[in-house]
Amino acid sequence: MLELTIAGPPNPAGLKASPFSPMFRPIANTSSSSQNPPTGSTATDPTQQLPTLAFSPVSSDTEVCPHQKLGMSSSKPYLSYHDVRLWTEDIKALKNDWLTDTSIAFWEEWLEREILPKYPQARIVLLRPAVTHLLLQTTNLKADADALPKFNRVTHIFLPISDSRDRWNADSGSHWSLLLVSVIDRVAFHYDSLGGSNYAAAKKGADRLGYVLGINLQFHHLQDCPQQENSKDCGVFVCILMRHLLIKRLLNASSNEKVSMSMAGKMIDSHGGRKEMLKIVESLRKEGERRRSASPFAGSSDEPPRID
Repeated sequence: MLELTIAGPPNPAGLKASPFSPMFRPIANTSSSSQNPPTGSTATDPTQQLPTLAFSPVSSDTEVCPHQKLGMSSSKPYLSYHDVRLWTEDIKALKNDWLTDTSIAFWEEWLEREILPKYPQARIVLLRPAVTHLLLQTTNLKADADALPKFNRVTHIFLPISDSRDRWNADSGSHWSLLLVSVIDRVAFHYDSLGGSNYAAAKKGADRLGYVLGINLQFHHLQDCPQQENSKDCGVFVCILMRHLLIKRLLNASSNEKVSMSMAGKMIDSHGGRKEMLKIVESLRKEGERRRSASPFAGSSDEPPRID
């Protein structure tokens, strides 16, 4: 069984995260397994000589998430939420399309603002898609490491992984998956809702993050990850998996408890996930509008509702 160690003080007595719709439902007769490919050395900068990646590519008839560059020139600002600005194109995609990097960044921002503060002892980092993209695409990791967050005393790191190969455009990929790194256990878990589509990108991310952390990370590709049933739900799977693993497997566990990271027997309701994410956005937008109308220093009408 794949397990993580929960470090630090136990969860505060009686403290529960805000309730949320159950996006998971059990399924019967689901087996799980994992691949444990050899971990590459992190003694040298992996951008100078990346290890050879041995993986089984998905068959040619496997459907991948469609992605087309969104026409942001015609898009309008929809909501400013702390450090993230959502645009109308992000909202359209959230309804029924491939999630943009901005939508995933918003979800991480929301988790950091609404969930993590309830667990002040947690030392968990949610890397934004743009930062993960930098980690994957930089040609000089040693020089660009200063642009990454400081990971001192951090126990776990979540990374949304894209298969984009465009160094300058983080939103140019065709598939999202999730990498969860336990620094204290020196292990990286990869959750891919489309078989092994992002195996290479995730392994590369684990090798490079291990170099930044100064440790060797053992890489596990979880074959029991819930699988999407269409070509565009990968980003929703990443968001719902991220919250589930964060709250159910990490934050609500007792100190020093061994926690299974397997997702065997679970399915994700992607339609329900989209609806809930949109509901959160609309609720924040209404609150932003209320604050703006009540303020004597209301900004330009061209500016979107804002939550700071």
